Amino acid sequence: MDIELQMLYGLQELRTPVTDRLLVFVTSLADKGWLWLLLGSVLFAVPKTRRLGGCMLVSMGIGALLGNVLLKNIVARPRPCWLEPSVQLLIHSPKDFSFPSGHTLVSFEGAVSIYLFNKKWGLPACMLALLIAFSRLYLFVHFPTDVLAGAAMGTVIAYCVFKGQGLRDRRESRRPRSYD
Repeated sequence: MDIELQMLYGLQELRTPVTDRLLVFVTSLADKGWLWLLLGSVLFAVPKTRRLGGCMLVSMGIGALLGNVLLKNIVARPRPCWLEPSVQLLIHSPKDFSFPSGHTLVSFEGAVSIYLFNKKWGLPACMLALLIAFSRLYLFVHFPTDVLAGAAMGTVIAYCVFKGQGLRDRRESRRPRSYD
């Protein structure tokens, strides 16, 4: 954990008023997953993008249960801002545990889902997910391994949901059709 704290302290040296405001805004986009949930809901409501929206929403539901409900409480890792209260926070100190980063998890579930369906839309979504993940480090509320775990989990969950819906499609196409 010492090397992780050193990395976070190094990021504190990069702080400027402009980056402070920018990264507070960026991190707010994933508060409670609101941006990704809204985007997934809108995509689900449009027939042409319904599958993408459905995959996003299912991925985020699985991630919320595995990451935020189970892992955070099982691992019970304190946040860096709890361990080093001398660092001035730019946001309110989160009340839940640190591992994995929920902001990163939901962002990667959403962004990777988009990427798997549409690379043109997915690249900017992945860039935003990376920026949100970085903001959690910059804001001193997560350790690097929290963010890495959130990114890895979000990617794997989104990929599994994407592949799972493809398997379902193949099973359905093999079923004999009844002609009523």
